[in-house]
Amino acid sequence: MWEARAAEGRGDELLAWARAQELAGEPLRRETFRAPQDRVLVLTWWETAAGLDAELPELPEPEAGLITRPVHRWRFESVG
Repeated sequence: MWEARAAEGRGDELLAWARAQELAGEPLRRETFRAPQDRVLVLTWWETAAGLDAELPELPEPEAGLITRPVHRWRFESVG
């Protein structure tokens, strides 16, 4: 999971930036969301055998002027 908060008035720009980012590999699924306060969230699904500590492609950090704080990243696993 990748989540960032856009700088004031730059929510649409951050959303467009996140959607344009290509990953080094193809996830099983990728979804992009927006939330209040110009937040953008990108969820990617990878092969379950990869594990939480596996090296997987990640979206980079946007330029400093586009965001209000460092990007937050979390890994989750399905508990079915």
